[in-house]
Amino acid sequence: MRPPRAHPLWLAFVLHRVSGVLLALFLPLHFWVLSLALTQPEQLNQFLSFTEQPVVKAAEFGLVFLLAVHVFGGLRLMAMEWLPWSAPQKTLAAAAVGVAFLISGSFFLQVI
Repeated sequence: MRPPRAHPLWLAFVLHRVSGVLLALFLPLHFWVLSLALTQPEQLNQFLSFTEQPVVKAAEFGLVFLLAVHVFGGLRLMAMEWLPWSAPQKTLAAAAVGVAFLISGSFFLQVI
C-alpha cells in the first residue's frame, strides 16, 4: 500500500493549496496595477509595454494555469463532500489538471 502522501488525490490537494497561495500572492500586484489606471496613467502605459515581453507572456500562462487548477481543485473538493466516494475520482482529478493545462495552453497560444 502506498503512503498517504504518494496518493494522487493528496497530490491534487497540494496542487490546489499551492495554486491558492500563489493566486493570493498575485492579487496585491494585480490591484496595484489596476490602481495605476486611476492615479498614474503614464506609469500604467509603461507597465503595459513591459507586459509585451515573452517572459511575461509565459508568466501569464502560469497564472491562467494556476487559476484553472484552483477552479478544478475546488470542484473536486465539492464533489468529494457532496457525492459518494468512487474509485474513478483519481482519474477525474488527473483529468482536471489536464483540462486546466489545455485551457491555459490555449490562452498562451492566443497571446503569442
